[in-house]
Amino acid sequence: MKEIELKMQGKISRLTNHTFKFDERIRDGWFSAVYFLKTRELVKKYHEDNIITMQFFQKDEAVLCGTDEVIALVKTFADRPEELEIHSLKDGDKISPFETVLTITGPYQSFGYLEGIIDGILARRTSVSTNVYNVVKAASYSGQQKPVIFMGDRDDHYTTQAGDGYAAYIGGATAQATHAMNEWWGKHGMGTMPHALIQMFNGDIVAATQAYQETFPNDDLIALVDYNNDAITDSLKVARKFGEKLKGVRVDTSRTLIDQYFLRNQHLLGTFDPRGVNAELIFALRKALDDEGYDHVKIVVSGGFSEKRILEFEKQNVPVDMYGVGGSLLKLKVGFTGDNVMLNGKHQAKSGRKYRPNPRLEKVEF
Repeated sequence: MKEIELKMQGKISRLTNHTFKFDERIRDGWFSAVYFLKTRELVKKYHEDNIITMQFFQKDEAVLCGTDEVIALVKTFADRPEELEIHSLKDGDKISPFETVLTITGPYQSFGYLEGIIDGILARRTSVSTNVYNVVKAASYSGQQKPVIFMGDRDDHYTTQAGDGYAAYIGGATAQATHAMNEWWGKHGMGTMPHALIQMFNGDIVAATQAYQETFPNDDLIALVDYNNDAITDSLKVARKFGEKLKGVRVDTSRTLIDQYFLRNQHLLGTFDPRGVNAELIFALRKALDDEGYDHVKIVVSGGFSEKRILEFEKQNVPVDMYGVGGSLLKLKVGFTGDNVMLNGKHQAKSGRKYRPNPRLEKVEF
């Protein structure tokens, strides 16, 4: 935690294995493709004096993430890492297609077996940070930056949370659902109530919210209002009960359901898809709250939101104050490639690949 605090204060430039806590089996080649391990043995036998440059790139407009992790990986597991020369961009840098983001120069047998792991780290971290960046950008379409909560805990294996949370932070997420997601950047998880809490109170949204407020009085009080599929009615119930203490309501209606509001007002149907959290429902909710003087109550929406869906809401000026986004942020869209492009200071690479110098790269100090 101390290392993260120092980085956030600008006192250190790169995180280390103190934060990442790599699996020691990496050193044994457990996570490396076997052909890299065989190549290492062949190079040791036939060309141990060769010096190569390995170069990494990808093919999209993206927000780079994972460089600290990769550099820490090399420093931890390369043979004689102090003899390597590394140049790299930094986490959070905007990158272009085919732009070189990292080069490593040194004996192949020292670090070559880490190539696939490096590709994988950069691919996952950059995919998440880019997805989050694009969602955050969509949420600011109206000119007002609306917070985005990273809620990806149920969309992938739990062991990915720390790294994904850091990548989401690099991409611009305002808050994250679990403590693990915040581990690498030194914060704590945030959240209010799940549907399970309301179930424990037999569907009584007011009783559940009352219990929450009494138990966590220092939290912003945000009620989950779709449990009974009657978001407007339940929002007004909690607003009338808690008044100024109620800071917000969260709507998470399933995409397979039509809220009771439309079933009571069927004359509204026929021109839009009424399922799930839709624009018309949120417009109606905002009006209902405002009409009773609860204009201070914020509206949080979640449930299947993506960059495209958020942008649709923002273009319609749907009165959302905060977005909760999960699975769409974890889709891997950015793939990295590592190529050996120089041999003993001269061009040597497979056809179609070449050394691409990048003046933006910074030399990494060991």
